[in-house]
Amino acid sequence: GREMPLFSVPKEVAVGTAMLGVAFATGMLAGKRRFGTPKSSKSVIGKSSPLWQYILDHSLREHPLLKKLRLLTADHPWSKMMVSCDQAQLMANLVKLIKAKKVIEIGVFTGYNTLNMALVLPDNGRVIACDINEDYVKIGKPLWKEAGVEHKIDLRIKPAIQTLDELLASGETETFDFAFIDADKESCNEYYEKCLRLIKKGGIIAIDNVLWSGRVLKPRKDDLATQSIHHLNEKLLRDARVNISMLPMGDGVTLAFKL
Repeated sequence: GREMPLFSVPKEVAVGTAMLGVAFATGMLAGKRRFGTPKSSKSVIGKSSPLWQYILDHSLREHPLLKKLRLLTADHPWSKMMVSCDQAQLMANLVKLIKAKKVIEIGVFTGYNTLNMALVLPDNGRVIACDINEDYVKIGKPLWKEAGVEHKIDLRIKPAIQTLDELLASGETETFDFAFIDADKESCNEYYEKCLRLIKKGGIIAIDNVLWSGRVLKPRKDDLATQSIHHLNEKLLRDARVNISMLPMGDGVTLAFKL
């Protein structure tokens, strides 16, 4: 029979779904943290809106093993670090659209989006998956194997900057098609700059958490993470090397298309 709507099930089961119309309007951060911003009284589509539920019911297609991994992740204390399902679906569609073969992911967590992208890559495609915590990844690795895509995933457990420098040093400049950046925010500009060198012309860099639960509206001087995101957002607006779209999906995601 038809599955229950995602927001009709217990909250912990709905982890990773699109919980935001606009992050700062709902105060719920699907990417990393919750800051309790008051919900706007304006006509913004919130996580409990019937219209938002309609969007999910009529657009979200989740592979059974992605759903299995999402539910496993729901039990994790840091479950809100997982990318939203609708955002992951967009990433997969973009990867397919540009016929990507080589992908970089910075920030793996339990490996939901790693699996999501590996599922749509050709058999000879690969995801360079960067993280510093193998304990989280162990949750998703059995699902990668079950899905038959383990051979497409090159997991690098070390600081992502180190991995990116190794890729550049090994002559892989402008050989990647797509990059997804979702790790520590203090380093987001450095991740972006190195990914821009690694991505081909016509490739895409997706940067997650660009709204940061609305904190980007008034970044505090002592909040380095928010300052870093805000500065990158301002830089991207004027960056002639890319075309951009900032989307109010999840906690905000900017797509940068390399020219």
